[in-house]
Amino acid sequence: MTRDTPRTATTRPLRRDAERNRQRIIAAAREVFRERGFETTLDDVAHHAGLGVGTVYRRFPNKEHLVEAMLAERLDQVAELAGKAMKDADAWTAFQEFLWQAAELLTGDRGLHDVLLSTQFGHDRVAQARDRLVPVIRDLVQRAKETGQLRADFEPEDLPLLFKMIGAVAEYTHTVAPDAWRRYVGLLMDSLRAAPGPSTPLPVPALDIDALQCAMDQPCRTRVP
Repeated sequence: MTRDTPRTATTRPLRRDAERNRQRIIAAAREVFRERGFETTLDDVAHHAGLGVGTVYRRFPNKEHLVEAMLAERLDQVAELAGKAMKDADAWTAFQEFLWQAAELLTGDRGLHDVLLSTQFGHDRVAQARDRLVPVIRDLVQRAKETGQLRADFEPEDLPLLFKMIGAVAEYTHTVAPDAWRRYVGLLMDSLRAAPGPSTPLPVPALDIDALQCAMDQPCRTRVP
């Protein structure tokens, strides 16, 4: 009698139609999360994808699994931005470039914004990507402080809250002035300098009184443009 050869556990590839559904779900999730962030439910995604709720739950048993699949690559992008900025010889320029580029990503994707600024989701790839950011951001901040260009009392832990502030401006004004957040990043940059210098050019004008009133008015602010 011959001894049976042990079987190695393998993951069966998804059938072609199942993989198509998976990609369809992820694409729908990106669109819905971009607008609603963590308020999104798997039922919302199923409806947007035009699929049955059971189909979505078979692929992703809970929202965390879907977030992992959807946003891990985007989080890697943020880490890559920080790594690229570190290559700039000028520490202040490196810090500025990262803040501007990361703000651009975060204001354009509420889901990404929520994942970066929360520990509610992401125990695997998302958490790993977030952890990649920490040492690089510390290096960016420390280098800019050591050159005397970034104020000495600024700390890496200030950045998540600054991004939260920028995200709040973007969400508040997105129906009346989608780029208004850029003005406030410019003002923010000047407040972070260690010493007075040339004012940062503000890329967009202030809201006029009508736009400001509209932003303050909830029905106007939530109306699709």
